[in-house]
Amino acid sequence: MYFRQAPGSHPAQYLGKLQMPRKRLIAANWKMYKNPEQTSAFFRDFLPAIKDHTRDEIVVAPPYIDLHAAVAAAKGSNVSISAQDVYWKEEGAFTGEISPSMLVAAGCTHVIIGHSERRQYFGETDDTVNLKLKAALEAGITPIACVGEVLEEREAGLTEDVLRRQCVRAFNAMSAAKAAKLVIAYEPVWAIGTGKTATPQMASDAHIIIRAEAAKAFGQEFADNLRILYGGSVKPDNAKALMSEPEIDGALVGGASLDPKSFTAIVKY
Repeated sequence: MYFRQAPGSHPAQYLGKLQMPRKRLIAANWKMYKNPEQTSAFFRDFLPAIKDHTRDEIVVAPPYIDLHAAVAAAKGSNVSISAQDVYWKEEGAFTGEISPSMLVAAGCTHVIIGHSERRQYFGETDDTVNLKLKAALEAGITPIACVGEVLEEREAGLTEDVLRRQCVRAFNAMSAAKAAKLVIAYEPVWAIGTGKTATPQMASDAHIIIRAEAAKAFGQEFADNLRILYGGSVKPDNAKALMSEPEIDGALVGGASLDPKSFTAIVKY
């Protein structure tokens, strides 16, 4: 099944308007894996393998308890550290939550927001994604906001409608200036951890829809420079094909990012 093209849109239209190439971002989402000792061991193996890599921005998102170890290990390297979630309040009686300023103090420069697992298991909504995006941007953190459809929505031909709704609500009451650091990750939920991957063309079509919504919300220049990542069973053997699509500006990598050799192969697609 393929997406309907966004009305009047085609990859070439966007490419022709770009002022400069978008620098791709390769992000590792470790989910609930690794302890601090394992985190340090990962970086001991990973950093030497990518020390001269400047083509792409590299980000690693470990669990909260590993942030200190990750920040210490990555200090002075070409790797940035991300959290996997954030709360939108600065402080207060919110047991178990972490504020944007706490992430900044811990050394984080990025944060993943609205991942499908947060939506599926922990009640994340399009509206809470919007609140978290605003809070992260206000704190100077680069948010990686996730959008994507579940299998039932794809099979019902609702992918385009779902992506438009998620983007409209995520972008609500945000200015282009405030949203300057925003990164979007398209993650078809049916492809996460299943071994199934959207074809490069399917992913590209989804990115066109997202970019069109960004243009409506923030203007064409903003949309032309917005980085949109693909996430969903990205592996060393499919990374090159995905990255060959001009609309795909990087990857949000799950399981394949846990092994330093595997993640290195993806970074060096």
